[in-house]
Amino acid sequence: MTARDKYRTLCRTEPSIPVFSQDWWLDTVCGREKWDVILKEEKGRLLAAMPLYLPIPHIVSMPPFTQTMGPWFRPVTEDTKYSTALAQRQEAGKMLASGLKKYSAFLQNFHYTVTDWLPFYWEGYRQTTRYTYLLNDIKDTGRMWENMSPHIRRHISRAGEKHRLSARRGVTAGELLRVHRLTFGRQGLKPRHTAVLERLVNTCLDRRQGDVWGGYDAEDRLHAAAFVAWQDSSAYYIAGGTDPALCDSGAHALVLWQAIRDVSRYTSLFDFEGSMLPGVERFFRGFGAAQTPYFTISRGKPGLWNRMMIKAATGGFIPIRR
Repeated sequence: MTARDKYRTLCRTEPSIPVFSQDWWLDTVCGREKWDVILKEEKGRLLAAMPLYLPIPHIVSMPPFTQTMGPWFRPVTEDTKYSTALAQRQEAGKMLASGLKKYSAFLQNFHYTVTDWLPFYWEGYRQTTRYTYLLNDIKDTGRMWENMSPHIRRHISRAGEKHRLSARRGVTAGELLRVHRLTFGRQGLKPRHTAVLERLVNTCLDRRQGDVWGGYDAEDRLHAAAFVAWQDSSAYYIAGGTDPALCDSGAHALVLWQAIRDVSRYTSLFDFEGSMLPGVERFFRGFGAAQTPYFTISRGKPGLWNRMMIKAATGGFIPIRR
């Protein structure tokens, strides 16, 4: 049995693996043959795992529409001493970091639950801190509304009361892609990986682990759309867009507010996935979400030829430079 086969079996039985590191997600965003995994085993039991996206051989990077990957460590029992658990994770982390040395360049965003990157530091890796924004206890909608900024509340109220918009789920992948393209077009950019996004939406729909919400007016025009995926531990805002001709209606805030309330049936945590862009960061923060750091870990840098190969393999997406 290959390492990937063992990891697939683990994904079917281990709920603590984040959705971005699940085998079905990796198959969808990377391609079945473009990812691998490093495992730490002991007496036939998997203690740690680290899936890797390989756009070209010897280069590890981040796949599209995937906020974090990084190492997974088997959860310890409640009676395990902190010092014991830390020592076990560091030992496993050092093994994973050492195993990555065969790759000429490495970049991954680690899940925010990975708070100790010392084993990678000891092996010569670099770290950059980034931020996501988390809404906790989303089942309490009254508390969420009170914690929102007045600016976001006004947007939501204006969308419904002034513009008579309604938010509903079940928007097609095609409609999401249309407003996604319009959003990029407003900035003079061309969206990347639209085929991957469409495939990801449909895969999540088939698995009942995702949906697309849209904001519609009385003429049934789609103002904004948001794609959200989820698992038991969290929901994640993956992608969205707003029609530039209708961007003043407050639809984006309304759509996200409806999506958050709907996914509270499946989980109690919502991850906006964060942004380092001031305007986007301010928008997410306005929902009352808590700023939460996560680590970008890197080593090496692709040469010009490898950068050209990555660009060709990923349609222009080079997250190693992110």
